Amino acid sequence: MSDRRVRLKAYLFGAATVLAAQALVGAAVLMPPTDAVAGSAEPTEQARQVTQQPQADRPSEPSPGPATTERAPRSEPAEQPRQKRVRTAPSGQQPGTIRLPDGGSATLVRKELEPNAVLPVPENLNEATWWGAGLDAPSGASVFAGHVNWQGSEGPFAELWHVRVGDRVSVADADGTKWHYEVSQILTLHKNEVPARSSELFGQSGRHRAVLVTCGGRWEGGATGYEENRVVVAEPV
Repeated sequence: MSDRRVRLKAYLFGAATVLAAQALVGAAVLMPPTDAVAGSAEPTEQARQVTQQPQADRPSEPSPGPATTERAPRSEPAEQPRQKRVRTAPSGQQPGTIRLPDGGSATLVRKELEPNAVLPVPENLNEATWWGAGLDAPSGASVFAGHVNWQGSEGPFAELWHVRVGDRVSVADADGTKWHYEVSQILTLHKNEVPARSSELFGQSGRHRAVLVTCGGRWEGGATGYEENRVVVAEPV
């Protein structure tokens, strides 16, 4: 792996995350590289790849915050029949993209785990790496990771530091069909906390959900980059 790619991964995921990923690979738990988020993804059969650029060498507008969790108030009704996913025909959103609540969008790059069990990261600022479950999967996490900034420019995933529970995210597949999700949980985690939450957040079992990840907080530099990850969980609607 080139020094440049190692550096990118350090920025988005964090060294501790990479080590945890390698340690958990035998347990089918995914963990991303350094600086973004570790994923607990089991390789899916899809293999459309995309590439993205790293975050800025210096923090643009980090929006740190103590490890917090925001959850949407939800009632727990008795078991109900599963509702059909809402899909809409193409309408203004380019195929193969993810659109965030404030209108920012990123081109999706389908990736799978690398040979060393490290999750790939985007190499371009306006791209988002996608691994894990497909959009039509009945279970498991579809994980989307993007850089917060790079070389003084802010990336679309910087929006994750301003989203609120109830905001909407849409993902357009290769045919342009859109899949809609609603933000239900927002977490700010120190990179060292991510490995322990990997299965919960990025696992390929349990209800289907979209999990968006970026980094931020205080800039530590070196192989760590930013000290925190912003993780946004969204449920299908």
